[in-house]
Amino acid sequence: MKRKQKKVLVRIIAAAVLLILMKIFAPGSGLWAALCFAVPYAVIGYDVVWKALRNIAHGQVFDENFLMVVATVGAFATGEYTEAAAVMLFYQIGELFQSVAVGRSRRSISQLMDIRPDYANIERDGVLEQVDPDEISVGDVIIVKAGEKIPLDGIVIEGESSVDTSALTGESLPRTVRPDSDVISGCINRSGLIKVQVTKPFGDSTVTKILDLVENSASKKAKAENFITKFARYYTPAVVFAALALFVIPSLITGGWMTWLHRALIFLVISCPCALVISVPLSFFGGIGGAGRQGILVKGGNYLEVLAKTETVVFDKTGTLTKGVFNVTVIHPERISEERLIELAAYAESYSVHPIAKSITDACNADIDRSRIGACEEAAGRGVQAVIDGLDVCVGNDKLMDDIGVKWHPCHHVGTTVHVAVNGEYAGHLVISDELKETSKAAVGRLREIGVKKTVMLTGDSREVGEDTAKALGIDEAFTQLLPADKVARVEELLEQKSRKGALAFVGDGINDAPVLSRADIGIAMGAIGSDAAIEAADIVLMDDDPLKLAKAIQIARRTLRIVYQNIVFALGVKFAVLILGALGFASMWAAVFADVGVAVIAILNAMRALRTE
Repeated sequence: MKRKQKKVLVRIIAAAVLLILMKIFAPGSGLWAALCFAVPYAVIGYDVVWKALRNIAHGQVFDENFLMVVATVGAFATGEYTEAAAVMLFYQIGELFQSVAVGRSRRSISQLMDIRPDYANIERDGVLEQVDPDEISVGDVIIVKAGEKIPLDGIVIEGESSVDTSALTGESLPRTVRPDSDVISGCINRSGLIKVQVTKPFGDSTVTKILDLVENSASKKAKAENFITKFARYYTPAVVFAALALFVIPSLITGGWMTWLHRALIFLVISCPCALVISVPLSFFGGIGGAGRQGILVKGGNYLEVLAKTETVVFDKTGTLTKGVFNVTVIHPERISEERLIELAAYAESYSVHPIAKSITDACNADIDRSRIGACEEAAGRGVQAVIDGLDVCVGNDKLMDDIGVKWHPCHHVGTTVHVAVNGEYAGHLVISDELKETSKAAVGRLREIGVKKTVMLTGDSREVGEDTAKALGIDEAFTQLLPADKVARVEELLEQKSRKGALAFVGDGINDAPVLSRADIGIAMGAIGSDAAIEAADIVLMDDDPLKLAKAIQIARRTLRIVYQNIVFALGVKFAVLILGALGFASMWAAVFADVGVAVIAILNAMRALRTE
């Protein structure tokens, strides 16, 4: 407990002891009894009274503080001294429980996201200094010792170590890094000393983006949260006027003013909306935290709500279902040597950041001399056109060859075929093969098991490669040879085919996927190797690139929604039942306490289940 919570606990214990003593020794009625019971009431309720008066002064009349003060002061006025003090005592017990529950939920997420580095080690004039990560520039070399957090994203240039990525990805097994390995901020260096060349400033680093997303997630409320906020805004004044009507109208008709006043006060205690106002946001907060423990970053409760309704999942292929690690497996030259074909292709692709381009440059053993490259232009979804050694070289797919009027021929090998044309004549082709992720097939099968109706794959690869991949994974439909704009069009078509209440999720990783991620009902990005643009455009990020986590994310979302609806139905059901009983005179103030504090405690305990991921 925090210091403030401990003080409240001391007040609760003191008020409970005083209430018992007053019940034993104080007279049963009269002014002296009222003064005696006012002591425990003041000990436990002075802050509630003060908040109610302060809110009234600021024009915020109808809240739970106002309801409790009116109800308990009214109970004093009707001679129900014990009940007045007891109701305030139990109300404060409920408030303390709520405060502890919310604090526990927030601490759980804070510990999960305790990844912000405090410093970075940098060597200056032969001396190792600890500086603020904000002071480090791109290109600087930092030193990360064993046991320290990696403060910024970068590339290992010296040393070898194992890195704990569990706080970011939920993956328990450490990852081995060595020279040329990429490392991301927020991970913990477990063993050896490594030197890292920084590739991003601290403001753009992985750790900063994750913390920003977590901190902002509470601002993106689900429909259920917005409903409860609006409901409470109108519900509280409505029940105040209903209680007033319950007191005045029957009293005018039948008399018995004190009887109806007592019933109206019970009505007010019952009507406090604490159970809903606290438990519903806490459920979504817990769901986001539970997902975070699994390496699934959800940007807001609204996205969790949509994810729970997913019935169609659309996958990108490269880097999503496959590893995105390409190798040149076939070289088929025409009229030039294999070495010359791969050299021209590598030079043309040297400026591209696409994984296929990297595989081609890696396959060229010679260092790239960029002075040999003239004009260079990349056509998205087609390939590259460049001037190399004065030759017009085009490297890309069959669409690019058709655009420039070069006759090409397919290859019988399965893989991505990259054609090369020199000065308008066909010079041969390369075949690039990608490897499926180990969990991709299991991910598609698991989605089907949890009730996802349809799985679709969109890719810019050839029909043969796309259909072969879809068949191997058990995907229902595959659309191939798509440009980025074509992917958006296909998603538009699929959105029209889904049911009115269902949702379509798109899972991708590359910069070309950003428009589709934004257009889908729910966009999910691969966070480890995914591009910054894709992660920014996505609503949910899978931090370890494991497609199997998608089914887990949907299950967490559905479980969270079930808990939310359970709390809404339970809280409203009990409250309305006891409200009716109270109005008819069948519910005492003790029943009112259960309908308020008891329901709130049960709903909060239920909401905290959302933090668990099993």
